[in-house]
Amino acid sequence: MSFEVKEKTEVRLVFLGAAGVGKTALIQRFLKDTFEPKHRRTVEELHRKEYEVAGVKVTINIMDTSGSYSFPAMRKLSIQNSDAFALVYAVDDPESLEAVKTLREEILEVKEDKFTPIMVIGNKIDRLDERQVSSKDVLSMLEQDWNHSFMESSAKDNVNVMEAFRELLQQANLPSRFSPALFRRRETFPKENSKRPKLNKTNSCLIT
Repeated sequence: MSFEVKEKTEVRLVFLGAAGVGKTALIQRFLKDTFEPKHRRTVEELHRKEYEVAGVKVTINIMDTSGSYSFPAMRKLSIQNSDAFALVYAVDDPESLEAVKTLREEILEVKEDKFTPIMVIGNKIDRLDERQVSSKDVLSMLEQDWNHSFMESSAKDNVNVMEAFRELLQQANLPSRFSPALFRRRETFPKENSKRPKLNKTNSCLIT
């Protein structure tokens, strides 16, 4: 007896991080290719985007969460129902990296799976003179203690935003034949660097 395995055509991504690190900005850059410089407080918003690729409908659900810790029940529910996670910090805010560490522990506790797909994103690399978090330090932490992919980005300058989403979709097990087609609409998509340093099972992309 043989069983046909149905390919996954719907994924749920959740963006977590401290307030003001640019979670909403990254999502809006991906969905609408826009950037709003003024910070707007987010409680919880679910974005749903459908694509048709080779006659197959692919649905991406993106949960934008609050940067405060005022909604623990909502955050826990988001974690339970999601396929992959983006933990976002700002390179000019060391405390936001500490928040990432706490959120990672919460994800692993709720999911009860140390191999849960998680990506760490250092946002706001456009703030060159204000950087306080070294990419090398984060990469070292990931290599020694974690097994997650790592990328630095700028929602403002549209650097590595599409790359980050492609990596998340691949980690969420969206069929590989779907994911490249989702990004053909953007000609500014960053090219993948074959010389990127490796992190155990996943790759990292550093922009310095």
